[in-house]
Amino acid sequence: MRVRVVIADDDALLRAGVAVVLGTEDGIEVVGQAADGLQAVELCRTLLPDVVLMDVRMPGIDGIEATRRIVADGLATRVLVLTTFHHDEYVWGALRAGAGGFLLKRASPERLVDAVRTLAAGQALLDPAITRDLVSHLVARGPAPAVPAVPDRRLAGLTSRERQVLRRAAEGDSNAEIAELLVVAESTVKTHMKRILAKTGARDRAQAVAIAHRGGLMAAADPL
Repeated sequence: MRVRVVIADDDALLRAGVAVVLGTEDGIEVVGQAADGLQAVELCRTLLPDVVLMDVRMPGIDGIEATRRIVADGLATRVLVLTTFHHDEYVWGALRAGAGGFLLKRASPERLVDAVRTLAAGQALLDPAITRDLVSHLVARGPAPAVPAVPDRRLAGLTSRERQVLRRAAEGDSNAEIAELLVVAESTVKTHMKRILAKTGARDRAQAVAIAHRGGLMAAADPL
């Protein structure tokens, strides 16, 4: 499988560096580069890449709006958000917009390549460090939002165990960490996640996490 990638970042030097890293990998081809969000959307519409590496802070429309438009267009392109800081407030917006993964810009070349392949394979990539810090940042900004008067119907069909798994995923725990906490096999956690995606209609783990936060799941924990 050849993975076609678009790089969107207003830093020309960073784009060039990422293009070199990815271009030397077998099975990965950088098909386009964009200096702003609007260019990124247009390239995704015309080139139909498998993955777009999306900076969140760009001139014109930012990475969040660009992600929203790509998802709204129904494109198969997966969005991998590149961020500089753990506490980047734009990360949460990008998650809600439909991003499939997050990666720190200081990640190693090997990590970047693995992230691209992971998203291209249809999986989500939620860096636990980013997710945990993001949740802590949101909590520090003020009281948690009230539970919706009408909880998200997509959560209604989850079993108690599935709710526990989704809540831990939304807190940033990896499958291995969830398995250790619940004293089950990691394969069991993966099975729960597959069922969660099927029941909620989420595209991937990232969207399931967004549903958990918006739908009130984080406000009332089920006992472990």
